[in-house]
Amino acid sequence: MSLNKYSELLDPINSFLKCSTPEEWVREAKKTQNLKVLLLDHLVCELKAAQSAMFLIRKYAVDKESGDALLEWLKPFEALIYKREGNWRDLAAKNKLTKSIIPKSNSPYGQDLIDKMVMLIKEELHHFYQVLEIMDEYEIEYESITPCRYAKGMLRHVKSYEPNALVDKLIIGAYIEARSCERFAKLAPHVDKRLGDFYISLLRSEARHYQDYLTLAQEIADFDIAERVEFFGHTEAELISSADEDFKFHSGIPSFASE
Repeated sequence: MSLNKYSELLDPINSFLKCSTPEEWVREAKKTQNLKVLLLDHLVCELKAAQSAMFLIRKYAVDKESGDALLEWLKPFEALIYKREGNWRDLAAKNKLTKSIIPKSNSPYGQDLIDKMVMLIKEELHHFYQVLEIMDEYEIEYESITPCRYAKGMLRHVKSYEPNALVDKLIIGAYIEARSCERFAKLAPHVDKRLGDFYISLLRSEARHYQDYLTLAQEIADFDIAERVEFFGHTEAELISSADEDFKFHSGIPSFASE
């Protein structure tokens, strides 16, 4: 599968990331027996991305009433994962807001944060549903899996005061989205056409997500974020390029290979 026509999307991402995905990870990801964990982890990652964006809106940009409406939006998706409640086929109809979301009157962050994050949530929940469709086609049932060290390894460095804490979280969000995009491109040539086409279809939105996070971070910061972007770039690269006992979508170099 050729990715040449997507170079305008992938080139900036590959320049943004401080390292490419190690071939050792790609070799492990290609193994048929690891498809299940990749899809399960991808599914959870889509929900976590929506939850992270939701948290940012609720914490920094809207009043309680709007925040509660946002929580209702996510509930059926969370219920499926955490409580095993509901039918996944019903979720497509639930991925919509029932009321407009407005900024808090005293919010310094404004509508741009809300608009970008609401669009991101909608897209992540749509991808969540698409992964469920693929799992159904591949006869893979949902089961709980443990998170890998990746996101936690970056979040532990978040500043403890505002607005720097928010800026750091947005920069981390940018790296998670960019790495996801890069890994979809790495995986696409090594899976069947159905899955490869799906991964390729995600490139455009994932590429935009990382740029949205960076734009918001600089808009909110009262300082040049370049130094923090550089710091988290090296932190992320260390997590990706170092030995990892776990194998997940965002894990590092497998410290042992499955047979």
